[in-house]
Amino acid sequence: MSLTSSILLILLSISIAVGGQLLLKVGINRIGIVNFGSLDAFKQFFLGVIKSPLVMTGLFLYVISAAIWMIAISVVDLSFAYPFLGFTYVMVLVLSKFILKEDVNPIRWIGTIIITIGVIVLSRG
Repeated sequence: MSLTSSILLILLSISIAVGGQLLLKVGINRIGIVNFGSLDAFKQFFLGVIKSPLVMTGLFLYVISAAIWMIAISVVDLSFAYPFLGFTYVMVLVLSKFILKEDVNPIRWIGTIIITIGVIVLSRG
């Protein structure tokens, strides 16, 4: 597999994981605030999770992402592939801002730029 194909596979895995994370967030928000003060509260939360198509789809996307990740690391060094996971932070921040309408302060944007630079430097080494 070419280096370009390997990078695309890594980025596909990351993108699917980020999609799963967004679905988990939206699904959990619809379930409500988690309160584990009692066994009954935990049971209600668990039932809410397994009944939520958004949460279950998010978890399914994580499984797909992990399968693709395993394929990717079977063809490239882990020390090459792993730094790309930093892009998950970048993608989650950007999508949280524009899809979930979360408030993202300037410090987080600066951190995102630093992470991006770090991934680029590490991928060239």
